[in-house]
Amino acid sequence: MLILSRRIGESIVVNDNIEIFITAIEGDQVKIGISAPSDIGIFRREVLDSIQQSNREAAKHNLDMEQFKKIMRISKINVKKD
Repeated sequence: MLILSRRIGESIVVNDNIEIFITAIEGDQVKIGISAPSDIGIFRREVLDSIQQSNREAAKHNLDMEQFKKIMRISKINVKKD
């Protein structure tokens, strides 16, 4: 792990296209700004962990293809009615 010291207004650059700015320091909280291309996902760790856990839970369930096809047919009928 690389550990850097930065002051308010200073930044670090990652991979030439991501810049992380220190915008404020208030007590034990540091506020940062991140400038990155729109195709790069940026998540707080706890949000990413939650997304990954949800994906693992969803992957545990066996999908009955016949039930899925039935649901899709019903969906198409409901969409056509609207």
